[in-house]
Amino acid sequence: MALSKAFHPFAVIHDLKRTIASIRQQWRSTRRENERLRQDNEQWRERAARLEREREQFRREREQLREEIDRLKRQLEDAQRAAKRQAAPFARGVRTRHPQRPGRKPGAAYGTRHSKAIPDRVDEVIAVPAPVRCACGGALAVEKIESQYQHEIVRRTVWKRFEVTICRGTVCHQRVHGRDPRQTSAAFGAAAVQLGPDALALAVTMNKRLGLPHADVATVLQDGLGLHVNRSTVCRAVTRVAQRGEATWHALRDAARRSRVNAIDETGWNVAAPLRWLWVVVSEQVTVCDILPGRGVAQAASLVGAEYDGWLTHDGWAV
Repeated sequence: MALSKAFHPFAVIHDLKRTIASIRQQWRSTRRENERLRQDNEQWRERAARLEREREQFRREREQLREEIDRLKRQLEDAQRAAKRQAAPFARGVRTRHPQRPGRKPGAAYGTRHSKAIPDRVDEVIAVPAPVRCACGGALAVEKIESQYQHEIVRRTVWKRFEVTICRGTVCHQRVHGRDPRQTSAAFGAAAVQLGPDALALAVTMNKRLGLPHADVATVLQDGLGLHVNRSTVCRAVTRVAQRGEATWHALRDAARRSRVNAIDETGWNVAAPLRWLWVVVSEQVTVCDILPGRGVAQAASLVGAEYDGWLTHDGWAV
């Protein structure tokens, strides 16, 4: 059978080849596009994982910061409460979980034994006889007499009256009166009743060295020694002693300024609620301190002097 005039096999084959080449080109383009999309997908997946890790890290840091803020808040509250009560400089705040047993170890681990020395002078001897009969009803035979010593205080206050002779100059008409070294004040009239030097020294020691408030000092003097005083009396007495010791304080400061090596430091100190700073300068010879309103160069210079050219031992604070 004869072929149709419109049918050309080579033309058809050529068209098929072009179609196949076009399809192959489209397939390659699609494959490259799929590869690119796969790579983009991997990149986005890695970016999402990185963002997730960063978000987890930020969450942990936020929790840590929140815990730190809570801890600092608790410390601030503890510090604010501590500022309103008597200071406890050696308070730890937390009890030891497994403390050691108090006291010395028994047996050979006890260590060297010591006892209080027997006094050379005895003011009073008190005889302590044994009972008439034993608890069983039988008689008692004396074996020996043992000595026991007791160191006691005497609760006794002494009232002293100073008969002060008061004169007046016949020329200048000024009043002149005598003064005994045992007098602690030159006041008369409403202030004629005063504390003696030993009582003042004990009151100042309890207030300044032991840290007892004025009211507690008055209580100890009253309950322990029968010395009736008010806390205001103790406060004024401490102030007068401080004024008497001002010259000594200036001498100590001058000695510190002359020292070639000093250690200096400061710490917070409350004075009737407002915050002040307790400055301390320690040399080999003297120790001088002062309560100042700041912790800067001016306060340090007021103690050791602005022109001090010696060596200062201090912490990392730049002042």
